[in-house]
Amino acid sequence: MPRIEAVIFDMYETLVHNDHALWIRTFDEICEEQELSLRGQDLWDRWRTIERGFRRERTNLDDPEKSPPFRTYEWAWGNAFREVFREIGKGDPETAASRCVAETGRREPFPETAEAMNQLRASGRFRLAVLSNSDNDALNPLLLALGLNFDAVLSSESARMYKPDPRIFRQILDVLGVEASSSLYVGDSQADDVRGAKFLGMQAAWINRNGTQLDPALPAPDYVVGNLLELLDILGVSREVRSQ
Repeated sequence: MPRIEAVIFDMYETLVHNDHALWIRTFDEICEEQELSLRGQDLWDRWRTIERGFRRERTNLDDPEKSPPFRTYEWAWGNAFREVFREIGKGDPETAASRCVAETGRREPFPETAEAMNQLRASGRFRLAVLSNSDNDALNPLLLALGLNFDAVLSSESARMYKPDPRIFRQILDVLGVEASSSLYVGDSQADDVRGAKFLGMQAAWINRNGTQLDPALPAPDYVVGNLLELLDILGVSREVRSQ
């Protein structure tokens, strides 16, 4: 394979936690604050059904240029809350959606995130970037809190499109000034991260922290790792840095 010059990372469930339990905690708080007669899990189940519809329809993979007009997560999440609250006759969808955006801007990094990023940077061999399906109001404070140094950052809101649209991957490559074949994309979603990267000819590493089975209907990653330190071994960085 061509020498890797740039390593581009997904954010959520790749560099920071964003698991189901965190979302249910937020939904429990929304139910309590808005005095809803639902448990957080019940609200999540109703909301998630609508929100998944948005995810399915937001990108036309057969012809990305014909994708629907871009909508932020805050808009989509507010719309999903609006439908649920209309059914139950109570609730403030804008406040609930804003709360979700704020909480995704406060996610904690995985234990190895700082070490892996610092070793990649110390190697001096790669340009490092973040490409994330996220609103700027979530991603920007999260990056500030993490205190990590990236050469480029691109959110879906800034790009006005979502992964796996190949055009968003092309945008980050153009910012970095590197070719697809010499770039590695690292993410936890085979559907969004691996598929989008491979479509454009990038190398792809799948972060599979939970032992999920590969979907044979989707493009396979070049590498499968359980955490970011395993990625360093693939790139030959850990030996190189520790020997200095």
